[in-house]
Amino acid sequence: MSPVLALTRDLISRRSVTPVDAGCLPLIAGRLEAVGFRIEHLRYGDVDNLWATHGGEGPVLAFLGHTDVVPTGPEDRWASPPFEPTERDGLLYGRGAADMKGSVAAMVVALERFVVAHPDHAGAVGLLLTSDEEGVALHGVREVVEHFACTGQRIDACVVGEPSAKARLGDLIRVGRRGSLSGTLTVRGVQGHVAYPEKAKNPIHAFAPALAALAAERWDEGNADFPPTSFQVSNIHAGTGANNVIPGELVALINFRYATASTADQLRERTEAILLGHGVDFAIEWHLSGHPFLATPGGRLREVVVNVCRDLCGIDPEQSTGGGTSDGRFIAPMGAEVIELGPVNATIHKVDECVSIADLERLPDLYEAICERMLLDPVNLSETRPGV
Repeated sequence: MSPVLALTRDLISRRSVTPVDAGCLPLIAGRLEAVGFRIEHLRYGDVDNLWATHGGEGPVLAFLGHTDVVPTGPEDRWASPPFEPTERDGLLYGRGAADMKGSVAAMVVALERFVVAHPDHAGAVGLLLTSDEEGVALHGVREVVEHFACTGQRIDACVVGEPSAKARLGDLIRVGRRGSLSGTLTVRGVQGHVAYPEKAKNPIHAFAPALAALAAERWDEGNADFPPTSFQVSNIHAGTGANNVIPGELVALINFRYATASTADQLRERTEAILLGHGVDFAIEWHLSGHPFLATPGGRLREVVVNVCRDLCGIDPEQSTGGGTSDGRFIAPMGAEVIELGPVNATIHKVDECVSIADLERLPDLYEAICERMLLDPVNLSETRPGV
């Protein structure tokens, strides 16, 4: 059994449903410490984080991942138990196989091989892992970055192991992500009997024209790197459960996935202006999950990852900014160039999640090649990073 397959199986067997780590990080820390990595365990609240580094002064290349997984759903719907790694027809099944214990294992194996082969490499290489990516993401990478700000730790380039591929390893990389802005909107009305509407104020009726305007609004036109900003309502709740009572309030959950063509402040202001323009009596609580980020064309890491996919996978990868959010949103504001590269994402968060064993066994080669091309090249990475 290959080292990456063995480690992935070990990680899958640990029931690390977010934010529980279930011993994944101590296992990884022990392996990396054995080949000379400096280990820092960072625990915030109920979340475990690991920062492992090797090297000295100079540019910092980091790999980023998470050991936590989403819940399995009904386990009796799985063809094999979700925390018992099972191989069938060239695939490895288990919760986290693709998202993202396979990538984490590949990073560990690649880093072990790289530092053993190049113990005196330039700059520094690091691995940042958290058990709080699939959950609320408050005490994971977000808080580690705050710690880095206090200690002066920098990251110049970062490879995130999120499952990025569509059909085969290397066919798509993420070169950026949209931002996510959510709002909990409360529309205030006056409760009353449906037979006496003149004595009440129906918040559903008040909100309906404003909702139509919000849904029809063209927030921006996007740009060359991102699609236009999208607005969605994910939930609306109102009413007492009785069909003869006008509700006193309505609560709606809204979300923007936005690009660099708009800012969070602009979206907040325009949303509230539309609500006010329709005479809606409201309060809204905003939550900014993350700003958009982009590894600009010409950035060194972006070019290296593209060339690694071409050379090792024989494919010219699509360079995408699609999908949801990732922990890269916390690293990019440090001034780091962030790229996401991982296995096929077709089964993530699903029953019978799986990863191609052939892809899994090639993934350490890609990560190790990135280390070699980024840190063995005499070009000073810290002078070429494009910024946020």
